[in-house]
Amino acid sequence: MAIRFSRRDREEPEINLIPFIDVLLVVLIFLMLTATFSRYTQLQVRLPEADAEAAQTQAHEIVVAIGADGRYAVAGQVLTTPSVQALTAALQQAAQGQTEPTLVINADAAATHQSVINAMEAARNAGLQRITFATQQPRER
Repeated sequence: MAIRFSRRDREEPEINLIPFIDVLLVVLIFLMLTATFSRYTQLQVRLPEADAEAAQTQAHEIVVAIGADGRYAVAGQVLTTPSVQALTAALQQAAQGQTEPTLVINADAAATHQSVINAMEAARNAGLQRITFATQQPRER
């Protein structure tokens, strides 16, 4: 006994977009969480150029940015007073709980020599012994 359906009894296939939208929202959230952002957003720093190998990232780094105008930023926080004492206090706070952190100095190419020396003095006062300087590759001319 064969049952035949007429064309009117068949349902038209439809595409359900709700699961597709759910998957796209999850992918969007994943991309937003894993996106990398610029490390130098707190101060506009133009690094000096040097022809050297790319450094490997250390596990415990404290990044100090020095602007061309002499302002300091420690771990993304711009200091209100550009003094050695304020910089020492900020470095001590950033180094709490870390064993042998490395201080990375991102000094602008136009920053004064004195502001870099002040950062090194503050690192000595804070007990940081490992210091490195960030540079960028020379541009092709």
